[in-house]
Amino acid sequence: MEYAKLTRTKVMTPEETQRLKAAITEIASILYKNTSPEALENLEGIEKTVRTQMLSSVSPQIAFFLSNKQQAQIKDDLDKSRICVGELSITEKQAQKLGLEPRTHLSPVLEKCSLRLCANESYQNAEEELEALTGMKVGHSTLHRLVIRQDLQLPEALQAIPEVSLDGGKVRLRTPKGQECEWRDYKAVRLGGIYYGAFFGDHQALLDWVNSQRLINPLVCLGDGHDGVWKLFAEIGNSSSRLEILDWYHLRENLHKVGGSLKRLKQAEDFLWTGQVNATIALFADLNKKQAKNFCAYLNKHRNRIVNYAYYQAKQLCSIGSGAVESAIKQIGMRLKLSGSQWHPENVPPMLQLRCAYLNGQFAI
Repeated sequence: MEYAKLTRTKVMTPEETQRLKAAITEIASILYKNTSPEALENLEGIEKTVRTQMLSSVSPQIAFFLSNKQQAQIKDDLDKSRICVGELSITEKQAQKLGLEPRTHLSPVLEKCSLRLCANESYQNAEEELEALTGMKVGHSTLHRLVIRQDLQLPEALQAIPEVSLDGGKVRLRTPKGQECEWRDYKAVRLGGIYYGAFFGDHQALLDWVNSQRLINPLVCLGDGHDGVWKLFAEIGNSSSRLEILDWYHLRENLHKVGGSLKRLKQAEDFLWTGQVNATIALFADLNKKQAKNFCAYLNKHRNRIVNYAYYQAKQLCSIGSGAVESAIKQIGMRLKLSGSQWHPENVPPMLQLRCAYLNGQFAI
């Protein structure tokens, strides 16, 4: 309904249509006289010239529908605001009526465009892409400040959440010159395979977000064998409502690290596929090599999380692999791991928030 109100326009009368055509013809004539012939030799030149002329001379003059007063008649102090159709001189009163924050220099749409680009590109590249796509120049330092000052809230799921998956990613931190770079962990969570969340050094924020959702009982918790993941799961929901499942693909990967007889590995995989932990351990009882002992210890540690994967998959009761969150790590990491990227610790949380907001569709225009 609100969108329809915004896009609805009145039908012009024939007289208004003629007046508009005459005005456009006059504008085109004036702009043509003030454009060098070299800029009009090919279509690319014409496109660039028309866009520049529109942004600088035409669009800002017709962007407002708030008042019949001309800008020259307004006595209040003016501030410059960049919008997608050019640069406007806007009063504090107008900014207040439009819902803009005081002294805001980017309009809501241009700000969203900027954030979308910053979520995918380096700040330098985002500056170049923004100018190429919109014709508006916003410096990379301004873009960086824009991201840092955002307070992006993670979404509240519209539906009840049947599954939660957790995994860890890595980000390279900037270190003093001459020292090796340092890699630090962050945690990513996927709610129901839909919503992304990522947290750097703030496990409590992760727990608060997940526990604030409507979690189904039983709640399927999927993860690999990392202790940190299961420590977090222990604080999500309650023990009676959680169905903890060890990711099948990590389980299978760890099995094949044991090596040795292919026949034995195949038999072990068949046992594990149906959740037979004891039978699997018995297959390796006569092996003294370290890999076999470590794998048996791994099975004992997670035996309550090793389910009958065949049954769960056949009945389509839930996922048996944490692929959703692994995909989330890759999606988030695409921005954090741009070639040569190194991060000050204080800049990591804002970028994680930005990237997740982008992936969650919070910058729709």
